[in-house]
Amino acid sequence: MNRREFLKTCLTLGALGAAARLCPAFAGLEQPVKSKMSKTAKSVIELWIWGGPCQLESFDPKPDAGYNCNGGHGAIPTNVDGILVSEYLPELAKVADKYSIIRSMTHPFFGHETATYLMQTGRNPGAGITYPAIGALLAMLNGGNVQHNLPPYVALTTAKGRFSECGFLGEKYSPFATGGNPAAAKFLVDGYTPAGGVSRQDMERRFRLLDELDTFGKELEGHPEMAAFEQAGTNAKAILFGKAAEVFDLSKETDAMRKRYGMNRFGQSCLCARRLVEAGVPYITINASGWDTHKRHFETLNRIAPEMDRAVATLLCDLQERGLLDSTLVWWTGEFGRTPHVDWEAPWQGGRNHYCPCFSAMVAGGGFAGGKVVGASDSTAEHVISRPVTPVDLLGSIYERCGIDPSQPFPSNPLGLKAQILPDANPKTRLRELYL
Repeated sequence: MNRREFLKTCLTLGALGAAARLCPAFAGLEQPVKSKMSKTAKSVIELWIWGGPCQLESFDPKPDAGYNCNGGHGAIPTNVDGILVSEYLPELAKVADKYSIIRSMTHPFFGHETATYLMQTGRNPGAGITYPAIGALLAMLNGGNVQHNLPPYVALTTAKGRFSECGFLGEKYSPFATGGNPAAAKFLVDGYTPAGGVSRQDMERRFRLLDELDTFGKELEGHPEMAAFEQAGTNAKAILFGKAAEVFDLSKETDAMRKRYGMNRFGQSCLCARRLVEAGVPYITINASGWDTHKRHFETLNRIAPEMDRAVATLLCDLQERGLLDSTLVWWTGEFGRTPHVDWEAPWQGGRNHYCPCFSAMVAGGGFAGGKVVGASDSTAEHVISRPVTPVDLLGSIYERCGIDPSQPFPSNPLGLKAQILPDANPKTRLRELYL
């Protein structure tokens, strides 16, 4: 490595990575694909409750099911007559008119990896081809109008890591995982925040010093590879010193707003997601961990459920107050639910295991009605008894609200596949009873 390359790498490594791999202006993302579908959602916020949130302790409570099913936990009324949610969700109970509940999600996969792949792609695993997740596809199809050189697919704060989310579309459509902790004194975002706590002023001085010392580069002016390297440096500066970095700067929010969301990782991630929506990012995922509650299920929920409840309720209200809820689709789910019957024996001590035949999801905004319930489960939330909803049904509905016909072929893929965006894309099973 020569001096020029070394200096530029030291100064701009993180920003160059973000610029080259993820930003539409730098990575050559394709233009939005025109569709005949009406488009109501400009952005999507996916609240991925990793591990499997229990349907009984969220949106399908069963207060009469007995202690071995509900652990002694009940249901509370919402601001919509006839709709109950778990007592773990008091804040979401106050805003039930802003979202709709699906109580009849179902699929056949009990494993985290296989279930996540199905929930994100609509495809059964094992076909020999890795299909892209919905976030990657929407980044490709709707990612042409992102402001400030931001990536079209942002994951707060980590990627799911259970499969290749970009699939055969390639790395330029993989999610940009911010890293860092948005609840920290300074949210250190990979590629957008100078490493080591270096200030903007110091970084600018370093770039100026670099230019003064760069006699080697001047000798290679006009060389195509050097020109490309120079452009990458320019792009990196645009990221570090432009408005993109400001989107992630939560200190620009009032203390009252930050406290409203909750001063924790999940709450501040939801606040950051709203700021990304304002910047035109089409797909944002918040990957919430800690919900794989094989052991001490209720003890864990006592810790993590209040944070989730407060943040999601605030997010929906904040979006509505800013006139953004109608154009922002929010969906909440995990890869599956939890077993209706509690395992009280050691070593589980009140745990719930994986359960996919019947679980819950929530959708809001982006052309979905609020204050409604789709489907029903039996008395213990063990079986779907009406209106089963598959991952394909849910994903197909989200695509439609985003102006994408899921029955259309993949607009671009390196494998030359003659396949639809979703298999078995039957419009009759989509959630059109919720469409506004």
